[in-house]
Amino acid sequence: MNQRVLVLNCGSSSIKFAIIDAANGEAPLQGIAENLAASHSQVRYTDGQNKHTINLEDKADHKHALEAIGRILMQFTELRSSLVAVGHRVVHGGEKFTHSCLIDDRVKQAIGDMAQMAPLHNPAQVAGIESAQAAFAQLPQVAVFDTAFFQTIPQHAYLYALPYNLYEHHGIRKYGFHGSSHYFVSRQAAKLLNKDIEHCNLITAHLGNGCSIAAIKQGKAVDTSMGFTPLEGLVMGTRCGDIDPSITTFLMEQLGYSAAQVNALMNKQSGLQGISQISNDCRTLESEQEKGNERAKLALDMFVYRLVKYIGSYLAVVGPLDALIFTGGIGENSSYIRQQTIAQLAHLGLHIDDKANKDMRFGRSGLISNEDSKSIFAIATNEEWVIAQDTIKYAFNA
Repeated sequence: MNQRVLVLNCGSSSIKFAIIDAANGEAPLQGIAENLAASHSQVRYTDGQNKHTINLEDKADHKHALEAIGRILMQFTELRSSLVAVGHRVVHGGEKFTHSCLIDDRVKQAIGDMAQMAPLHNPAQVAGIESAQAAFAQLPQVAVFDTAFFQTIPQHAYLYALPYNLYEHHGIRKYGFHGSSHYFVSRQAAKLLNKDIEHCNLITAHLGNGCSIAAIKQGKAVDTSMGFTPLEGLVMGTRCGDIDPSITTFLMEQLGYSAAQVNALMNKQSGLQGISQISNDCRTLESEQEKGNERAKLALDMFVYRLVKYIGSYLAVVGPLDALIFTGGIGENSSYIRQQTIAQLAHLGLHIDDKANKDMRFGRSGLISNEDSKSIFAIATNEEWVIAQDTIKYAFNA
């Protein structure tokens, strides 16, 4: 059976798209619309032989990017005609969706209803679903939820110390995100370790514009840094991560912020962007730091410090560690962030190989620790392949 799937992965500032063979992961067409809602928005894609770049208008939104992607797909008639399904990454499925599922009106409505818990993601993903349904009305469409991987987290870890009825009646709990990425890289790490995933204790750090870290014990997620929404946890590109909750009421009661303004502040104006007042892009901040910009250095120092704290706490949770894994745009490509992080964890038995660390980027995966260290990997994630596999499973075998 032909297993070619169009995968749409709408992130907070990007849209990855690919035509993927679910059987082997081959992608004859793949690309990314990036820097959305910022300057220099563009679409980059490759058709297997040639690389192309299309510049979008400055601060192009997800809708404009999806339209540009649609025009690109129209150029590849044979590939379009070979598609059997469309798979969509959906960030927040709550407790309603514990696994992937075929999309119907009920599912689409539920995804939209959860936009308040993933304001940078779910609205974009509904837009992606609607665009794909219009363009490929004859194909089954499947939603693959970031939150599904974290259904194994025990109640004592996913509940907040709030009145229990808020969980019972309103679903206020930790959900976790980037599930497809944490799933993929943990399985890849098990292969590199030559161990069954059920026998692996791992810490996986997905670092990009959105960042999350997961504790995986004997192959199952037991904790993760993102929570009720993707705002909790690490310092991110434009998100603040962990803060004192009373800052919210202070901003509203003392400084006159509305709820919408607080939401925008914490999701879109904070993190690396907010601290540096320069950029949410780690590459830009590393370059500025080298020029002596102290605010860029402070943003990177805070990013690393929060990451180190989470790794240390998860070492206590998972037990004897088999491997620490870096992934995501920053985790895969920033040798600086990896080096600075591991330098602060030497007393816990983690040591980096400088040459291997500097060489590991641009889609390469492998060991970056030295012979005296517990295993540390940089692994290029492939959320799209996971989404394609689940799409075939739930489109035809559910």
